[in-house]
Amino acid sequence: MLEDHAKVITVLKEAGEVIGRKKLQKIVYICKKLQFPFNEKYQFHFYGPYSEELTLRVEELCNLGLVREVKESKGNYYQYKYSVTDQGTEFLSHYNHDFPSLNECICRMNGESSRFLELVSTVLFFDKLTKEEVIDKIQTIKRKQNYSSDEIEEAYTFISSLNRLLQ
Repeated sequence: MLEDHAKVITVLKEAGEVIGRKKLQKIVYICKKLQFPFNEKYQFHFYGPYSEELTLRVEELCNLGLVREVKESKGNYYQYKYSVTDQGTEFLSHYNHDFPSLNECICRMNGESSRFLELVSTVLFFDKLTKEEVIDKIQTIKRKQNYSSDEIEEAYTFISSLNRLLQ
C-alpha cells in the first residue's frame, strides 16, 4: 500500500519541486504511460488525464508530513508547490525505487509548462488512435486551449525523446 506513496515521493524528490497540481498529475501519468510502475487509475477530465487516487495520495502524504504543499495566492487563483520533506526522504530510504532513466524523464517534464504537459498527456491518453485521429480529437476536445499544429507536433517529438531516454 505504501509502495505507491513511495513512488510519488520519488517523483517529487527527482523533480526537486513541482509547481502545480495539474503538472504533478501529468508527470505521473506520463511516467505511467512510459511503462514505469505507477498504479493510479486515470480518466479523461477537463484538463486531460486525471487521477482521483493520485490527488488523495498526495493529500495523505502532506497530512503525514512526508510532502510539503505550499499554497500561494496568484491574485485570482492559487498555485501549489510540492516538495519532499526530510521525513519524506527518510521514508524513501526504506524503499528501493532506482529508475535511472526515470530521473532524467522527470527533470525534462518538470522543465515544461503545465499546458504543454496537458497536451502531451492527452496525446498519450489517445495513443490507440492514429495520429490524424488524435489531432482531430485534440482540436475538438481541447478547442479552448487552441493548440497549434506546431505544438501538437512538438508533443509527439517530446514523447519520442522521452522514449529514447528509456532505451
